[in-house]
Amino acid sequence: MANAMRFLGGAALALCLALPLRAEDAPTADTVVATVNGTAITLGNMIVAREALPEQYKSLPADVLFKGILDQLIQQTTLAQSVEGKLTKHDNLRLENDRRGYISGVALQSVVTGAVTDAALQAAYDAKFKDAAPATEYHAAHILVDSEEKAKELKSQLDGGADFAELAKANSTDTGSGANGGDLGWFGVGMMVKPFEDAIIAAKPGVVEGPIKTDFGWHLILVKETRLAAKPTLDDVRDELAGEIEQKAVEAHVAELTAAAKIEKPGEGIDPALLSDTTLLDK
Repeated sequence: MANAMRFLGGAALALCLALPLRAEDAPTADTVVATVNGTAITLGNMIVAREALPEQYKSLPADVLFKGILDQLIQQTTLAQSVEGKLTKHDNLRLENDRRGYISGVALQSVVTGAVTDAALQAAYDAKFKDAAPATEYHAAHILVDSEEKAKELKSQLDGGADFAELAKANSTDTGSGANGGDLGWFGVGMMVKPFEDAIIAAKPGVVEGPIKTDFGWHLILVKETRLAAKPTLDDVRDELAGEIEQKAVEAHVAELTAAAKIEKPGEGIDPALLSDTTLLDK
Protein backbone atom coordinates (compact mmCIF):
# COMPACT_ATOMS: atom_id res chain seq x y z
CA MET A 1 0.00 0.00 0.00
CA ALA A 2 2.79 2.41 0.89
CA ASN A 3 4.52 1.65 -2.40
CA ALA A 4 1.26 2.22 -4.24
CA MET A 5 0.77 5.61 -2.54
CA ARG A 6 4.30 6.61 -3.41
CA PHE A 7 3.66 5.63 -7.02
CA LEU A 8 0.39 7.57 -7.17
CA GLY A 9 2.08 10.58 -5.61
CA GLY A 10 4.88 10.48 -8.18
CA ALA A 11 2.38 10.09 -10.99
CA ALA A 12 0.35 13.04 -9.74
CA LEU A 13 3.49 15.20 -9.56
CA ALA A 14 4.46 14.25 -13.10
CA LEU A 15 0.94 15.08 -14.29
CA CYS A 16 1.07 18.47 -12.59
CA LEU A 17 4.42 19.26 -14.19
CA ALA A 18 3.02 18.36 -17.60
CA LEU A 19 0.02 20.63 -17.27
CA PRO A 20 0.36 24.33 -18.25
CA LEU A 21 0.14 26.93 -15.52
CA ARG A 22 -3.25 28.45 -14.97
CA ALA A 23 -3.43 32.11 -16.00
CA GLU A 24 -3.83 33.15 -12.40
CA ASP A 25 -0.69 31.19 -11.45
CA ALA A 26 1.55 32.51 -14.24
CA PRO A 27 4.32 34.91 -13.10
CA THR A 28 3.53 38.62 -13.43
CA ALA A 29 5.51 41.79 -12.84
CA ASP A 30 4.25 41.66 -9.24
CA THR A 31 5.51 38.13 -8.61
CA VAL A 32 7.88 38.24 -5.63
CA VAL A 33 11.23 36.64 -6.44
CA ALA A 34 12.96 37.42 -3.15
CA THR A 35 12.50 39.31 0.11
CA VAL A 36 15.13 41.08 2.18
CA ASN A 37 14.07 41.64 5.77
CA GLY A 38 10.47 41.72 4.54
CA THR A 39 11.12 44.03 1.56
CA ALA A 40 9.90 42.42 -1.66
CA ILE A 41 11.88 42.24 -4.88
CA THR A 42 9.61 41.46 -7.83
CA LEU A 43 10.01 40.03 -11.29
CA GLY A 44 9.09 43.49 -12.54
CA ASN A 45 12.05 44.97 -10.68
CA MET A 46 14.28 42.47 -12.43
CA ILE A 47 12.85 43.16 -15.88
CA VAL A 48 13.40 46.90 -15.49
CA ALA A 49 16.93 46.28 -14.18
CA ARG A 50 17.69 44.17 -17.27
CA GLU A 51 16.42 46.95 -19.57
CA ALA A 52 18.99 49.33 -18.10
CA LEU A 53 21.93 47.01 -18.76
CA PRO A 54 24.45 47.67 -21.57
CA GLU A 55 23.72 45.58 -24.66
CA GLN A 56 26.70 43.27 -24.15
CA TYR A 57 25.29 42.06 -20.84
CA LYS A 58 21.82 41.43 -22.28
CA SER A 59 23.30 38.75 -24.53
CA LEU A 60 24.34 36.61 -21.56
CA PRO A 61 22.47 33.29 -21.05
CA ALA A 62 19.10 33.86 -19.40
CA ASP A 63 19.92 31.80 -16.31
CA VAL A 64 23.19 33.69 -15.75
CA LEU A 65 21.47 37.02 -16.22
CA PHE A 66 18.60 36.07 -13.91
CA LYS A 67 20.93 35.08 -11.09
CA GLY A 68 23.18 38.08 -11.60
CA ILE A 69 20.34 40.60 -11.57
CA LEU A 70 18.64 38.98 -8.58
CA ASP A 71 21.90 38.96 -6.61
CA GLN A 72 22.49 42.60 -7.50
CA LEU A 73 19.00 43.69 -6.41
CA ILE A 74 19.34 41.76 -3.15
CA GLN A 75 22.69 43.41 -2.46
CA GLN A 76 21.33 46.86 -3.34
CA THR A 77 18.35 46.30 -1.04
CA THR A 78 20.53 45.27 1.88
CA LEU A 79 22.75 48.29 1.33
CA ALA A 80 19.76 50.62 1.10
CA GLN A 81 18.32 49.19 4.31
CA SER A 82 21.65 49.70 6.08
CA VAL A 83 21.39 53.49 5.69
CA GLU A 84 17.65 53.95 6.26
CA GLY A 85 17.19 57.13 8.27
CA LYS A 86 20.81 58.09 7.69
CA LEU A 87 20.61 59.77 4.29
CA THR A 88 21.94 63.33 4.21
CA LYS A 89 20.11 66.35 2.86
CA HIS A 90 22.39 66.11 -0.19
CA ASP A 91 21.34 62.47 -0.73
CA ASN A 92 17.63 63.23 -0.52
CA LEU A 93 17.88 66.25 -2.79
CA ARG A 94 19.81 64.17 -5.33
CA LEU A 95 17.06 61.53 -5.22
CA GLU A 96 14.42 64.24 -5.76
CA ASN A 97 16.31 65.60 -8.77
CA ASP A 98 16.85 62.14 -10.25
CA ARG A 99 13.15 61.30 -9.86
CA ARG A 100 12.12 64.64 -11.38
CA GLY A 101 14.47 64.15 -14.31
CA TYR A 102 13.27 60.61 -15.00
CA ILE A 103 9.59 61.56 -14.86
CA SER A 104 10.26 64.53 -17.15
CA GLY A 105 11.66 62.09 -19.68
CA VAL A 106 8.59 59.88 -19.36
CA ALA A 107 6.36 62.93 -19.92
CA LEU A 108 8.15 63.69 -23.20
CA GLN A 109 8.17 60.16 -24.63
CA SER A 110 4.70 60.38 -26.13
CA VAL A 111 5.40 63.91 -27.41
CA VAL A 112 8.49 62.74 -29.29
CA THR A 113 6.85 59.58 -30.59
CA GLY A 114 3.83 61.49 -31.84
CA ALA A 115 5.89 64.20 -33.50
CA VAL A 116 8.20 62.10 -35.67
CA THR A 117 5.84 60.67 -38.29
CA ASP A 118 6.45 59.87 -41.95
CA ALA A 119 4.34 62.89 -42.90
CA ALA A 120 6.29 65.19 -40.57
CA LEU A 121 9.60 63.89 -41.92
CA GLN A 122 8.51 64.41 -45.52
CA ALA A 123 7.27 67.93 -44.76
CA ALA A 124 10.54 68.80 -43.03
CA TYR A 125 12.52 67.38 -45.93
CA ASP A 126 10.52 69.35 -48.51
CA ALA A 127 10.87 72.56 -46.51
CA LYS A 128 14.61 72.15 -46.27
CA PHE A 129 15.60 70.65 -49.60
CA LYS A 130 12.81 70.77 -52.18
CA ASP A 131 13.57 74.28 -53.47
CA ALA A 132 17.11 74.57 -52.12
CA ALA A 133 19.82 75.61 -54.56
CA PRO A 134 22.49 72.97 -55.15
CA ALA A 135 25.28 73.29 -52.60
CA THR A 136 28.93 73.54 -53.57
CA GLU A 137 31.49 71.05 -52.29
CA TYR A 138 35.21 71.70 -52.22
CA HIS A 139 38.24 69.48 -52.65
CA ALA A 140 41.10 71.30 -50.95
CA ALA A 141 44.48 70.90 -49.30
CA HIS A 142 46.27 73.00 -46.72
CA ILE A 143 49.56 73.50 -44.95
CA LEU A 144 49.24 74.42 -41.28
CA VAL A 145 52.09 76.08 -39.41
CA ASP A 146 52.39 77.89 -36.08
CA SER A 147 53.52 81.34 -37.26
CA GLU A 148 52.70 83.86 -39.96
CA GLU A 149 56.40 84.21 -40.80
CA LYS A 150 56.68 80.48 -41.49
CA ALA A 151 53.54 80.57 -43.62
CA LYS A 152 54.86 83.49 -45.67
CA GLU A 153 58.19 81.73 -46.16
CA LEU A 154 56.41 78.63 -47.50
CA LYS A 155 54.15 80.79 -49.67
CA SER A 156 57.22 82.31 -51.29
CA GLN A 157 58.54 78.84 -52.05
CA LEU A 158 55.20 77.88 -53.59
CA ASP A 159 55.17 81.05 -55.69
CA GLY A 160 58.61 80.04 -56.87
CA GLY A 161 57.35 76.68 -58.10
CA ALA A 162 57.73 74.40 -55.04
CA ASP A 163 55.41 71.41 -54.85
CA PHE A 164 52.47 71.98 -52.44
CA ALA A 165 52.16 68.34 -51.40
CA GLU A 166 55.86 67.99 -50.64
CA LEU A 167 55.91 71.16 -48.53
CA ALA A 168 52.83 69.95 -46.66
CA LYS A 169 54.47 66.61 -45.87
CA ALA A 170 57.62 68.32 -44.64
CA ASN A 171 56.14 71.27 -42.75
CA SER A 172 52.45 70.95 -41.85
CA THR A 173 51.65 70.56 -38.17
CA ASP A 174 48.38 68.89 -39.17
CA THR A 175 49.97 65.46 -39.27
CA GLY A 176 46.79 63.75 -40.46
CA SER A 177 46.45 65.68 -43.70
CA GLY A 178 50.16 66.46 -43.90
CA ALA A 179 51.00 62.83 -44.53
CA ASN A 180 48.65 63.00 -47.53
CA GLY A 181 50.24 66.12 -48.96
CA GLY A 182 47.82 68.37 -47.06
CA ASP A 183 44.78 66.83 -48.79
CA LEU A 184 41.53 67.38 -46.88
CA GLY A 185 39.28 65.52 -49.30
CA TRP A 186 35.80 66.75 -50.23
CA PHE A 187 33.73 68.80 -47.80
CA GLY A 188 30.81 71.20 -47.81
CA VAL A 189 30.00 74.55 -46.25
CA GLY A 190 29.71 74.40 -42.48
CA MET A 191 32.34 71.71 -41.98
CA MET A 192 35.33 74.02 -41.44
CA VAL A 193 36.01 76.92 -39.07
CA LYS A 194 34.76 80.28 -40.38
CA PRO A 195 38.00 82.03 -41.48
CA PHE A 196 39.13 78.86 -43.26
CA GLU A 197 35.74 78.37 -44.90
CA ASP A 198 35.57 82.01 -46.04
CA ALA A 199 38.98 81.67 -47.68
CA ILE A 200 37.93 78.41 -49.37
CA ILE A 201 34.76 79.96 -50.79
CA ALA A 202 36.64 82.99 -52.12
CA ALA A 203 39.58 81.00 -53.53
CA LYS A 204 40.13 80.16 -57.19
CA PRO A 205 40.92 76.51 -57.92
CA GLY A 206 44.63 75.99 -58.41
CA VAL A 207 45.68 79.22 -56.67
CA VAL A 208 47.31 79.09 -53.23
CA GLU A 209 45.61 81.41 -50.72
CA GLY A 210 46.98 82.66 -47.42
CA PRO A 211 48.32 82.95 -44.90
CA ILE A 212 44.91 82.54 -43.20
CA LYS A 213 44.78 82.65 -39.39
CA THR A 214 42.48 80.39 -37.35
CA ASP A 215 42.58 79.13 -33.77
CA PHE A 216 44.69 76.22 -35.04
CA GLY A 217 47.46 78.36 -36.52
CA TRP A 218 48.32 79.77 -39.96
CA HIS A 219 47.12 78.08 -43.13
CA LEU A 220 48.09 78.06 -46.77
CA ILE A 221 45.11 76.81 -48.74
CA LEU A 222 44.86 75.22 -52.17
CA VAL A 223 41.41 74.53 -53.63
CA LYS A 224 41.90 71.74 -56.14
CA GLU A 225 38.39 71.55 -57.57
CA THR A 226 34.73 72.19 -56.79
CA ARG A 227 31.49 70.44 -57.64
CA LEU A 228 27.77 70.73 -57.04
CA ALA A 229 26.68 68.37 -54.32
CA ALA A 230 23.90 65.92 -55.05
CA LYS A 231 20.70 66.67 -53.15
CA PRO A 232 20.42 64.25 -50.21
CA THR A 233 17.59 61.75 -50.14
CA LEU A 234 15.12 61.61 -47.27
CA ASP A 235 16.85 58.51 -45.94
CA ASP A 236 20.20 60.34 -45.99
CA VAL A 237 18.93 63.01 -43.59
CA ARG A 238 16.20 61.09 -41.76
CA ASP A 239 18.00 61.09 -38.39
CA GLU A 240 18.95 64.75 -38.70
CA LEU A 241 15.37 65.78 -39.52
CA ALA A 242 13.95 63.54 -36.79
CA GLY A 243 16.19 65.26 -34.26
CA GLU A 244 15.03 68.70 -35.41
CA ILE A 245 11.36 67.67 -35.28
CA GLU A 246 11.79 66.19 -31.81
CA GLN A 247 13.50 69.33 -30.54
CA LYS A 248 10.76 71.61 -31.86
CA ALA A 249 8.01 69.37 -30.47
CA VAL A 250 9.65 69.22 -27.05
CA GLU A 251 10.20 72.99 -26.94
CA ALA A 252 6.59 73.67 -27.96
CA HIS A 253 5.20 71.20 -25.41
CA VAL A 254 7.32 72.55 -22.57
CA ALA A 255 6.41 76.13 -23.51
CA GLU A 256 2.71 75.23 -23.51
CA LEU A 257 2.85 73.55 -20.10
CA THR A 258 4.96 76.33 -18.64
CA ALA A 259 2.60 79.01 -19.93
CA ALA A 260 -0.37 77.24 -18.34
CA ALA A 261 1.37 76.68 -14.98
CA LYS A 262 1.31 79.07 -12.05
CA ILE A 263 5.01 79.78 -11.59
CA GLU A 264 6.41 81.96 -8.83
CA LYS A 265 10.11 82.71 -8.32
CA PRO A 266 10.69 84.05 -4.82
CA GLY A 267 14.35 83.07 -5.05
CA GLU A 268 15.27 85.30 -7.99
CA GLY A 269 16.98 87.77 -5.67
CA ILE A 270 19.33 85.18 -4.18
CA ASP A 271 23.05 85.73 -4.76
CA PRO A 272 23.98 83.43 -7.69
CA ALA A 273 27.34 82.73 -6.04
CA LEU A 274 25.52 80.63 -3.43
CA LEU A 275 24.97 78.00 -6.11
CA SER A 276 28.47 76.68 -5.47
CA ASP A 277 28.22 76.84 -1.67
CA THR A 278 27.84 73.15 -0.81
CA THR A 279 28.15 73.91 2.91
CA LEU A 280 24.48 74.98 2.82
CA LEU A 281 23.59 71.31 2.45
CA ASP A 282 25.03 70.64 5.89
CA LYS A 283 22.79 73.18 7.63
